[in-house]
Amino acid sequence: MAFMIVVNNNGSERDAYPQLRHAAWHGWTLTDTVFPSFVWIVGVAITLSLGKRMMAGVSAPKLFLEALRRAAILFALGMAVYAFPHFNPATQRILGVLQRLAICYLAGSAIYIWCGVRGQIAWIAGLLTSYWLIMTFAPVPGFGSGRLDVEGNFAHYIDRIVLGSHNYAHTHDWDPEGIVSTLPAIATAVFGILAGRLLQLRRSLAERTTWLFLTGALLVAAGWAWNFWMPINKKLWTDSFCLFMAGLDFSVCAIFVWLIDGVGWKRPFQPAVILGMNAVAVYLASEFGAELIDGATQERLYHAVFVPMTSPANASLLYSLAFTAVMYLLAYALYRRRWFIRV
Repeated sequence: MAFMIVVNNNGSERDAYPQLRHAAWHGWTLTDTVFPSFVWIVGVAITLSLGKRMMAGVSAPKLFLEALRRAAILFALGMAVYAFPHFNPATQRILGVLQRLAICYLAGSAIYIWCGVRGQIAWIAGLLTSYWLIMTFAPVPGFGSGRLDVEGNFAHYIDRIVLGSHNYAHTHDWDPEGIVSTLPAIATAVFGILAGRLLQLRRSLAERTTWLFLTGALLVAAGWAWNFWMPINKKLWTDSFCLFMAGLDFSVCAIFVWLIDGVGWKRPFQPAVILGMNAVAVYLASEFGAELIDGATQERLYHAVFVPMTSPANASLLYSLAFTAVMYLLAYALYRRRWFIRV
């Protein structure tokens, strides 16, 4: 959560450190790891939450209806984020961050409820294979097939003709959380489901973290290898990106589980717990807060307070950290009052 707020609120996009900006197209930066990690964590949460409900005897249809309700609320909140503050139906962005999370949560929940481990692995293989076939062989008028550049890729073509003026405002005719690229994003959530299953194994902590780390290493290697045929690209959520980022998540999760549950470093991670317990509320506050500070006000504040203090890159980072600190204070206030806003 903290890193997401930092990278979403640079003091200056031009001056920010390269790792605090998304890759321009192919390739990846630390910033590009944030969103897939959220989708992956949604998958982990599906296993941990729905698994308990299934063990308690709740029927599959009831679990799915509950997931559908949560997904609908998330999707509506995402629409509200992009509607604020202008509320222009003609250019309202339909897809986006929370919308993709909602779709992946709903699809992942259905896959978890009605499929076992083998079925979940088959879904991952099917989603990634389908996306690769579509992006490789589906023709784009005027460009042909197999193009993965900005203008000539099939995902861009579908977003342009289906979403039209309801695309991402910064691109106008395609969406980085678009229609076709949602397929591998669902696979990312299912990878999280499998990670949750590893966490639930009745094995020692050392065995579980070892399996998590080894799985992560294999996925990172697979993603890196696939990069030579289908480049790692967050905006297209390519298969190589899906594998590579899932591998990083498995590995980082193994490290943190070992540090917190094995070594016992709970206290140093308490601030992260506080932010995570109101993740949706903090995300919405950060998005609406950034919109309330209009561009001119933000520019004046940035140049008056932060630019005189240090180098341009550090000034941009300090602004991000200050904004994140404000969001943490909000999360801390909610935590102290035991107010946990959940969907």
